[in-house]
Amino acid sequence: MICGIDEAGRGPVAGPLVVAGAILHTPVEGLTDSKKLTPKKREQLFDTIIDNCDYEIVTTHNDTIDAIGLSKAIVSSLCQIMEKLDAKRYIFDGNSSFGVCGLETMIKGDLKEQNISAASVLAKVTRDRYMESIAKRYPQYDFKGHKGYITKKHIAEIEAHGYSDVHRKSVVIKSLRQKSLF
Repeated sequence: MICGIDEAGRGPVAGPLVVAGAILHTPVEGLTDSKKLTPKKREQLFDTIIDNCDYEIVTTHNDTIDAIGLSKAIVSSLCQIMEKLDAKRYIFDGNSSFGVCGLETMIKGDLKEQNISAASVLAKVTRDRYMESIAKRYPQYDFKGHKGYITKKHIAEIEAHGYSDVHRKSVVIKSLRQKSLF
């Protein structure tokens, strides 16, 4: 039994980090790296994946990331998944195990291993749903569009409105470094 693990939200300047682990009971048709799927297809696959696997989804919000750092947030999430899901192998998408014992890595694992693909979809859909839900609370930021990732539009929004309480204050945006936006 393989537990595939993937994350969504490592790179954004706003919103949570979401790490998911999945152990599929049966193959899921059409499953691949979540970034290769349309939002509609990811949403369609989400419930199918949930119905066909053991899974764990760990969400770490921006304030915790600011307090402990992104790497520690990833390690904590990985350990929670490995404690919750019983598998013979745990494989994390990418090239770093972040020092977690018993964790294998696989570059482009979300394209090669269906359990990692399943985790990829679970993490991405969970994070996207969260960002879309807070978009109504923060209409001055296009969280529904850019999902908290750094884009020219998002930088302009931060310049105009400052950081919100869902922004990661520990992330330094070079063009904003000299401005006091907190």
